[in-house]
Amino acid sequence: MNLPLLVVILGPTGSGKTTLALFLGDRLDGEIVSCDSLAVYRELEIGTAKPTREERQRMPHHLIDLVSPTDQFTAGDYSRCARKAIHEIRERRRLPVVVGGTGLYLRALLEGLFAGVPRSEDLRSRLRERATRRSPEYLHRLLGRIDPAAAKNIHANDVAKVIRALEVVIRSGHPITELWREGRDPLQGFRILRLGLNPDRDALYERLNQRAREMFSAGLIEETRALQERYGRNVRSLRSLGYRQASAYLDGAFPLDKAILAVQQGHRNYAKRQLTWFRREPDVQWRSGFGSDLQIQRECLEVVKHEIARKDR
Repeated sequence: MNLPLLVVILGPTGSGKTTLALFLGDRLDGEIVSCDSLAVYRELEIGTAKPTREERQRMPHHLIDLVSPTDQFTAGDYSRCARKAIHEIRERRRLPVVVGGTGLYLRALLEGLFAGVPRSEDLRSRLRERATRRSPEYLHRLLGRIDPAAAKNIHANDVAKVIRALEVVIRSGHPITELWREGRDPLQGFRILRLGLNPDRDALYERLNQRAREMFSAGLIEETRALQERYGRNVRSLRSLGYRQASAYLDGAFPLDKAILAVQQGHRNYAKRQLTWFRREPDVQWRSGFGSDLQIQRECLEVVKHEIARKDR
């Protein structure tokens, strides 16, 4: 049976994944499925680097602007919505192109998630209180003692994921990394072609530094203030990179230049973590450059055309 093709474009933030996806989609009758944990939130525009309105009008985009900034949207929610979108794209006889920046969401889509352990709001509340009273790093060190593999994969500042990993091991007696390997429900019915972008590190960092400056000049502070006034100061989505530093500026904790530097450093660190995660993805065909590089675009187009044409053996 010749299964339909699913193209996945992965790589660090700022590597030009959307540009490459648009190039391929224009030539291969494609539709884009975003794989970004912040792009799902409406009204978070400047700090999320979503595709522009023009890009979204040029080609259908899915999994963008789905939920309110106050809603909780999990990797499991993403997997269900993205799988539905991918199957609907194929029913239209078009090519689904997943543009992946959030590693956990991509894993949930392609490999499925374990059944998990029921949430305990009481335990979570106590862990959140401890993170506030002592520090996020304290919780991360605790996780490192009882599940070192999970601590290695989860950044200390990602308190929600640290708390979930601690919740799983405390309630089940098993590290979350053990459960990650069990009971998955992988995506069925597609051949998966993974294309990875790995630009020169210095060039990527300069691009990320410039992006951070442009976010502030485009009104990130004003957007953050408006969102705080509309939804309050403790909305989880406003604790994400960019909005967190803008909030600190509004609180008087940072002067503007320090806030910009903090966002620049945060983006660089995030790019490093993304590359570390994506290097564990199987069968990635890596390209050493940006998605805007004409040679890379042409090479990827030929690879995808070849995959579309070949028959399963």
